[in-house]
Amino acid sequence: MSEAIELPERESMEFDVVIVGAGPAGLSAAIRLKQLNEELSVVVLEKGGEVGAHILSGAVVDTVGIDKLLPQWRDDPDHPFKTAVNKDHFLVLLAKSSITLPNFMMPPLMNNHGNYIVSLGNVCRWLAAKAEELGVEIYPGFAGSEVLYNDEGAVIGVATGDMGVGRDGKPGPNYARGMELLGKYVLIGEGVRGSLAKQLISKFSLDKDSQPQKFGIGIKELWEVDPKKHKQGLVQHSFGWPLDWKTGGGSFLYHLEDNLVAVGFVMHLNYKNPYLSPFEEFQRFKTHPSIAATFENGKRISYGARAITEGGWQSVPKLTFPGGALIGCSAGFVNVPRIKGSHNAMLSGMMAAENVAEAIASGRQADEISDYEANWRASEIGKDLKRVRNVKPLWSRFGTIGGVMLGGLDMWINTLFGGWSPFSTLKHEKPDYASLEPAAGHKKIDYPRPDGVLTFDRLSSVFLSNTNHEEDEPVHLQLQDAELQKSSEYDVFAGPSTRYCPAGVYEWVAEGGSEPKFVINAQNCVHCKTCDIKDPNQNINWVPPQGGEGPVYPNM
Repeated sequence: MSEAIELPERESMEFDVVIVGAGPAGLSAAIRLKQLNEELSVVVLEKGGEVGAHILSGAVVDTVGIDKLLPQWRDDPDHPFKTAVNKDHFLVLLAKSSITLPNFMMPPLMNNHGNYIVSLGNVCRWLAAKAEELGVEIYPGFAGSEVLYNDEGAVIGVATGDMGVGRDGKPGPNYARGMELLGKYVLIGEGVRGSLAKQLISKFSLDKDSQPQKFGIGIKELWEVDPKKHKQGLVQHSFGWPLDWKTGGGSFLYHLEDNLVAVGFVMHLNYKNPYLSPFEEFQRFKTHPSIAATFENGKRISYGARAITEGGWQSVPKLTFPGGALIGCSAGFVNVPRIKGSHNAMLSGMMAAENVAEAIASGRQADEISDYEANWRASEIGKDLKRVRNVKPLWSRFGTIGGVMLGGLDMWINTLFGGWSPFSTLKHEKPDYASLEPAAGHKKIDYPRPDGVLTFDRLSSVFLSNTNHEEDEPVHLQLQDAELQKSSEYDVFAGPSTRYCPAGVYEWVAEGGSEPKFVINAQNCVHCKTCDIKDPNQNINWVPPQGGEGPVYPNM
């Protein structure tokens, strides 16, 4: 029997408010707290090595959030909102051709004029500088690994992960104990499927009255294109090929400044066929005649992937718990048809901050900021999500053609009649992991080999994400039951982990006629969380690796 290792006590620091995640929600909350009371002590933890390193989004930003947070932002010469949208295109892709949908058919909320095409990572870097000017402390390279509770069960802080732990789980020569950051309130803004948010939702049953959360995986590349192909300010959305009409998803091309084009592909994770590969479908998408021409003589310069919340209005869990609240994508505030969430993330961070500041001013701490939970649905966030609440369920029920047509009609009706819909509020079907069907009912898909010019393999793509993890550290992709992985994930579903992962993390390896062995290449992980969502048995648990590790996105 191995002897238990006695670890040193953690050192602790006390603040008024602890915020986990330096994304749009967390940084907006921090700024708003300081705007309301400059004496408040506020700390923001960020698992990336620098602010913005783990941020990946399309992104076309609705400025409603930044307008409210920093009304004079346009006067700042260093602001990152350089490219205003000046043209919207909506395409239906067929196998060899495309149909352009007239803009007048689109519901008004789908109009992108007045929005900006940005690198959301650069937006967060800019917001972080604004926060620090106000006195917010930001600690990049420190992942929140544990929620701390008082004797009454209220949240009182978080602990950062220990550093220098070996793969065997024992302290190595460079071992350093994590730090406790204690606060009167804790705001969780980790993004989609955050590990602490997942724990809190489970512990406090925050999702008992909501529909199952739904997800997509977004895969993105940034290209420097031939100036002749570049159309600064163009936003192009599309759906259809290469997906069949029963599989949900869409794609985008956003023309930024400096001959840069962001190309992305979002695939709904409620797909049924275990042989589908979102990464390979994305590569196929780029070969469509209406898409490929943009990239002739171009150069791919960045790659990344990230899960996206898609459940919307009916899947948002209860936001508050004793001692804190969920904000941003941890709560699930993405507007799916608009492919936008950063504006709602910022608004939620501000709303939570206002309620926290009021609670602290009245002498409270470690209780529920119940006004945040009570009021968000009547706020700008709620109004934004309510109008599109049936788009995802309709798409799931009726496929791409029927679902998009009915969803568009429903958005028009919601807009014209103040949120009323003839469908009322539709429920989501089963969770995404339960939608996968046994491989016996499906045919293998023979994806074309990459050409290295327009289409690429996963490993060369991961290289462009600048992903790095120490080899001698505990694997942060925790397999719960190895036997179940073989008997179900491999034997029944034909190993979909080797296909749904966009980074080549998972392999089934058989040597010399032996039984296949499940191999986890954790060093490749780009922190998209798809495995945590799509594994058919919920047998893989994503937790943060050592702080600072993972992708380093310079401009995504």
